[in-house]
Amino acid sequence: MNFRLVGKQLALLMVVLSGLLGTLSAWSFAQWRWFDGGLAEREACIALCVAAASGLLTGAVLWLATRRCPGYLGRREALLLVALSWLLGAALAGLPYYVWATNHFESDVTHPMHRFVDCYFEAMSGLTTTGATILSQIGELPRSLLLWRSLTHWLGGLGIVVLFVAVLPSLGAGGKRLFRVEAPGPVQEGVRPQVRDTARLLWFIYLGLTVVCGLSYRLSGMSWFDSVCHAFSVISTGGLSTRDASIGFYDSLPIDIVTMVFMTVAGVNFAIFYQMTQGRFRQAWRDTELRVYLLTKVLVIALVTWAILGQTITLTTGATTGPGVGPSLRHGAFTTIALHTGTGFGTTDYDGWPYASLALLLGLMFIGGCAGSTAGGVKVIRFWIALKVMVGEIERAFRPNVVRPLKVGKTVVDDELKIGAIAYMLIMLLLVGIGAGVLPLLEPPESPCDFATACTASVSSICNVGPGLGGVGPTRNYGWMSPASKIFLSILMVLGRLEMFALLVLFAPTFWRKH
Repeated sequence: MNFRLVGKQLALLMVVLSGLLGTLSAWSFAQWRWFDGGLAEREACIALCVAAASGLLTGAVLWLATRRCPGYLGRREALLLVALSWLLGAALAGLPYYVWATNHFESDVTHPMHRFVDCYFEAMSGLTTTGATILSQIGELPRSLLLWRSLTHWLGGLGIVVLFVAVLPSLGAGGKRLFRVEAPGPVQEGVRPQVRDTARLLWFIYLGLTVVCGLSYRLSGMSWFDSVCHAFSVISTGGLSTRDASIGFYDSLPIDIVTMVFMTVAGVNFAIFYQMTQGRFRQAWRDTELRVYLLTKVLVIALVTWAILGQTITLTTGATTGPGVGPSLRHGAFTTIALHTGTGFGTTDYDGWPYASLALLLGLMFIGGCAGSTAGGVKVIRFWIALKVMVGEIERAFRPNVVRPLKVGKTVVDDELKIGAIAYMLIMLLLVGIGAGVLPLLEPPESPCDFATACTASVSSICNVGPGLGGVGPTRNYGWMSPASKIFLSILMVLGRLEMFALLVLFAPTFWRKH
């Protein structure tokens, strides 16, 4: 294991994040000095500067210690680098919250962000695009920290490491290994021959969608600031909002429609968008995973709308809407799309909906979006492969002599991919079960951590969704949980974001042995 080479790349990551923090601190300074940002914005500017300086100093020391390290980024080094990038990146990303809260709430040691573990949880939730929050009054944060909060979503959407490969040439041939570890989904088919070109192209598409989304929000009535923050959150399928009531704060049908459209778009494999840029629209539409993804969404929207039809719907603002087809379709569709893609935005308190609709929504949270998208979950393609394997085994029970290759579209799925898809789903189910059992043990008896809360908090974290049911429902937050629970859930978030194997291998003794 070439630890010095890993340290060298981590140093560059710290410098890149510090540069972003420094740039944002300049914007915060302008808000304070010329746009009446007030004392809170001044403290936020100081916090961002402190975080930027800390990251830059750490990165510089690490770089000086490892700058002469030659070597090739092999598989084990790539796995370790990816895991450490997210674990250490969240620590640096959470530092501005901690410094700001320490200054702003100096006498209130009970404030959530007075504890670094809470700041780490918030930052990890942002970078992994989970969207879970410990804040009950989001408006307390200065605008610059709200922007940083949304920006962590945007950075984590396609991955800090993919950005790394796109802009840092020092990785060389090892960049391909790093990209394959980071890219979400069972099959990483590059859209360009060179992995650095692929990463750059993905970021251009990502940036273009973000700009279009932000402009759409502005035209729908949002302020420029909220438009930018929510565009960062939507395209990354993150879900952190600038408002306590999330998208429901605006109570605007055009804003709801824009959000639903771009949540759906963000859950599509980005290779599909590349095909569209090349004029291959028919080939893109023939993608089996895309069709299953859209069909599943439409089917569940219809079922959820039917299940809540005739009920009074409670909104995230506390207001209610009368029963009717329009409100049921609007809020049923929004909630379905938000949870299916792992975005987690909310317009309604779905915690009181019928059990049938909640079961469907929980299943969608587990399935998630398409491979190669910013969405969480096991991915539609894995679910589809596992479903076809199950159907094939049922047929083998009464037709044992039939040999039928498993196909997704016109592509034959080999045994390795079949086993990988099933193994991934089983490991995720196992981790959800472990989470449902461990969380109540980490909480005091008087906490609201019942089985539904523990189970959905685990599903939501590992599938990078955000809200769950019960104590972590759409109108509640994770601030009441113990520090141990937040650390545990932060680990689940990273496991889900890195598709588990990149982090789980670190616990294998053979990973650290010399070969």
